[in-house]
Amino acid sequence: MPCERKPMRYGHSEGHTEVCFDDTGRFIVTCGNDGDVRIWESLDDDDPKFITVGEKAYSLALKNGKLVTASSNNTVQIHTFPDGDPDGILTRFTTNATHVAFNSIGSRVAAGSSDFMVKVVEVSDSSQQKTLRGHEAPVLSVTFDPKDDFLASASCDGSVVVWNIEEQTQVISLPLLQKSNDVTNAKSLCRLAWQPGMGKFLAVPVETKVHLYERGSWDHVSTLSDDLLAQPINVVSWSPCERFLAAGCVGGLLTVWDVNSKLCVERQKHEKGFTVCSLAWHPSGSHIAYTDTEGCLGLLDGLGTSTADNNTTKQVAAKNPAKDYDDLFDDDDDRLMDEGLSDTKSPAKKAVGWDDDDDDFLVPATGRVKNRGAFLDDENSLDTGSLKLGQDKLGDDDNDAGSSVAPAAAPVVPLRPVYEGPVPTPPQKAFQPGSTPAHLTHRFMMWNSVGIVRGYNDEQDNAIDVEFHDTAVHHAMHLTNSLGHTVADLSQEAVLLACPSTEELASKLQCLHFSSWDTNKEWMVDLPKGEDVRALCLGQGWAAVATSTLMIRLFSIGGVQRELFSLPGPVVCMAGHGEQLLVVYHRATGFDGEQALGVQLLQLSRKRRQLISGEPLPLSQKSYLSWLGFTAQGTPCYVDSDGVVRMLNRSLGNTWTPVCNTRETCKSKSDHYWVVGVHENPQQLRCIPCKGSRYPPTLPRPAVAILPFKLPLCQTTTEKGQMEEQFWRSVLFHDHYSFLSSSGYEIDEDAQNQSQKEQQELLMKMFALSCKLEREFRCVELAEMMTQNVVTLAIRYASRSRRMALAQRLSEIALEKSNQMQEEEQEEQEEEPEYSSTRRSSGYGHTDVTAGGRYSRRQNQQEEQEDEEERGEELMKEEDRQEMEPEEATDTKKRVNPFAKEAGSPIKPSPTPIGKMGRANPFKVPGSGKMSASSGQPRVTNILDNMTSSKKSAQLSSSGGKPSKSPILKPLAPKPKTKTQSTLLQMAATKTANKKVQENTEQAANLQKQPDTPPPGPPADNSENKRPKTGFQLWLEENRKSILADNPDLEETDVIKEAMGRFRTLSAEERLSWTDRAKGQSGDAADLKKRKRAEGGEGLESENEKAEADESSAKKKKSLDPSSKLSVFAFNQN
Repeated sequence: MPCERKPMRYGHSEGHTEVCFDDTGRFIVTCGNDGDVRIWESLDDDDPKFITVGEKAYSLALKNGKLVTASSNNTVQIHTFPDGDPDGILTRFTTNATHVAFNSIGSRVAAGSSDFMVKVVEVSDSSQQKTLRGHEAPVLSVTFDPKDDFLASASCDGSVVVWNIEEQTQVISLPLLQKSNDVTNAKSLCRLAWQPGMGKFLAVPVETKVHLYERGSWDHVSTLSDDLLAQPINVVSWSPCERFLAAGCVGGLLTVWDVNSKLCVERQKHEKGFTVCSLAWHPSGSHIAYTDTEGCLGLLDGLGTSTADNNTTKQVAAKNPAKDYDDLFDDDDDRLMDEGLSDTKSPAKKAVGWDDDDDDFLVPATGRVKNRGAFLDDENSLDTGSLKLGQDKLGDDDNDAGSSVAPAAAPVVPLRPVYEGPVPTPPQKAFQPGSTPAHLTHRFMMWNSVGIVRGYNDEQDNAIDVEFHDTAVHHAMHLTNSLGHTVADLSQEAVLLACPSTEELASKLQCLHFSSWDTNKEWMVDLPKGEDVRALCLGQGWAAVATSTLMIRLFSIGGVQRELFSLPGPVVCMAGHGEQLLVVYHRATGFDGEQALGVQLLQLSRKRRQLISGEPLPLSQKSYLSWLGFTAQGTPCYVDSDGVVRMLNRSLGNTWTPVCNTRETCKSKSDHYWVVGVHENPQQLRCIPCKGSRYPPTLPRPAVAILPFKLPLCQTTTEKGQMEEQFWRSVLFHDHYSFLSSSGYEIDEDAQNQSQKEQQELLMKMFALSCKLEREFRCVELAEMMTQNVVTLAIRYASRSRRMALAQRLSEIALEKSNQMQEEEQEEQEEEPEYSSTRRSSGYGHTDVTAGGRYSRRQNQQEEQEDEEERGEELMKEEDRQEMEPEEATDTKKRVNPFAKEAGSPIKPSPTPIGKMGRANPFKVPGSGKMSASSGQPRVTNILDNMTSSKKSAQLSSSGGKPSKSPILKPLAPKPKTKTQSTLLQMAATKTANKKVQENTEQAANLQKQPDTPPPGPPADNSENKRPKTGFQLWLEENRKSILADNPDLEETDVIKEAMGRFRTLSAEERLSWTDRAKGQSGDAADLKKRKRAEGGEGLESENEKAEADESSAKKKKSLDPSSKLSVFAFNQN
């Protein structure tokens, strides 16, 4: 159906426009936003007659010399046609009518309104009205059944309703459309159309397809679609011959289908791509008039041959096939055909419904047919192109469908071979995150966490307003926009603006550097000829501009040109934060509605580096990017058109994790959230709710809403799923601490401690839940992620729950963890001259989730020893929480830089190497051998004490003066063993001696024997300082002289280290005797008894040692009775 698209004519002012023909087809009649109805004798009519019907005309209908219009004064009026004399008011509504339509004979008018009502009025007597109530939103369109029994209407409530006019009842309601709150916000006008004549089908535009419903049964019988339709269909209209259906789309595409074969026979594109909002067929069916949302009128001409009677078509085709068709092709093509290319191996497929012996007529490799006339015998047949290429996804070719003679004006485009693969997606255009579309007269050019930039471009002026959320940054600014800037960005330092190039002027970049300390606060740069700004962003001390030549140019904030580099594809958008630059671009062509985007993340600090280099950016299916930026804490994140918010997970190899779906909180399909900012702490997604649209209007000023985050984990309705979601969300949202500290920024330690405490608490709750569900393996998996002191808590929980096997496994994990910590301690001591700032942050591995909790474990373990009385299981969670609370207090005092151990911050490097001052020995005793209160350092005998943070001693001494803040630790009196404990110990004793865990952890476990003594309180509590000494301290007092004699140069710390080393080499028996002496100094008799008991144990141990020696001769130093190993962790009693 080749046709000619005539040039558009300006008809009305910008806005919704409608068109129809009069009954004879002599006049084209249009109405528009200027309130005029224009009567055109032809498209070339330079002086059309006009009738003014109101301030605005929303819709019109014409029949039998009566012109009915819906105008802005909430009335439906009648005028005579073509004279234009007013003929009264048909009906009124409480708001404006949105659509009017005549019935087939012109006796009735139906009108739909924004007040949700539909009225059917007799033209001869307007007092005879029927009101159809039932829609819950403004009515989009109305259409009469040709037999006058039914009326169909579409509404913004998402429904298409068929009414029985006489009974004023709903026959059927079909929920087919997207909901919206007003006709202006509706995605499609959804102009319904009933097939003329018998009224067999009702055509309903649904998204990018047209659904046909059968009259009477109201079944959905077929769908008309075309793969080139990417945007919603606005209007549909039947040809007078009832065979063809034309559709106009939001993107300006015009499509005509043959309803019988369901094939697309015509495609045309609006010359400027504006939305088509009205269509009308000429009564002869030879051309279609259409109007757009800019007030222009167009015409598709030359459709006549196709709509002519099929019989004529067949006769003409049979008479003279060769002449009409073959002459259209040149000789070369004939020669190709004669060379036998049209054999059955041809790549084209046969048309639907042909017999197998029609092989001669297959399309040859060139995709052209030699003798088309031979195909036109079948009544419904069109040419092969229409049949097989009607869905030709790449072709805009205007195939002549069933036409006998092609009009001279439109030469036939040769057909292409059949292609049925995926269709390329149009690449999304570059945009500025936080801005609304550029075609709006009042728009947001930027809305971010610093402020708002608004652009105004109306008749009065072209200006830009800049407003800051915090006026302390800068006062509001009003700028005249004489250059026509279209993109903007705003930071704490500057406003950056850019305008596109014109024929005379180059594309310009303008920066208002309001934070500059000199008087010249503005600079401007012209881009080279032919280069346009596509996207821009501001960081700390720099600006970046992406241009149409696939380049990114960097500038300093003062205007110095810096590096420039090329992008692999056209930019989509950019974002900056501090020293980070995030760029998204098209890395390839997407297919079937997908966008193929790539992302680069650059660090523009003194040491430039690329953190993400061109990885694909994950989007939801068939969606596009709608916002890109950083959280307030500097983590990159973005939002796609499906409302899914994704955030960079640095600890998982720079992957993107979905953290929220804004669509879940939208009430209707057409509502959206427009994101303006993301915060990780507190966890907030700041966005503006938009009813019935994707972006907010500038007036009234939109209110910002706050949405929560939620990871899309499975079964989040269950208790387990909820805790897992909370835990992993906490891990992800507090990951920025390690990044910030490794980048050299100061961080909020309290918040970090709080987050670690929260994570450990959740792990303990999940552990308790798994225990109740008897999932012991899962318990062990959870324990792997706990800190050591929380594992001890878990051991106690397990032993009280009578789960001995579990407690046994957990004790092994606890020992592994203490080993791991000792190894890290040693590594750190080896590295100590380099200071902590050189260490890299590690992500959360198996046990690294526990990293932050290490500093506080020393004191926590003592606190956990306090309440050993048997309490009921149900109190356990409560107990965990209480015992974890002091963790925060002790943490705060101990360190300035929470990442010194792992990631280290170069902010305040300690002037002393870590080993000298920071790693004070837990068993350190001043010269006298007693604790002096003045030293301010509480004597802590916990195993974890030899892992203090680098600043510990300094911090502790200062904290000595504030006893109220530090937890008071009460001494523990040794208690008799309970039944549970004894069972546990018996089980432990039966464990085979040559377990590998035992080999690996002897050293740690031997150390654990010292904590058996009651832990001391803080220094301020003087009464608590008069405590019995530990065995190690007694031993040190006696052996100090010999150590100093061997090494006279040693400092106090090193003396203790040396002493610890020697004390460890003692046999278990000797160490135990020292410990017993220290405990009660209970006289020789008691000591002898204990020693005998120990000797009995020693016999066992020496046998174990022999067995181990066979396995590995590497570690022969000392051994450990498994029962003491477990008791240390589970009960901290000997």
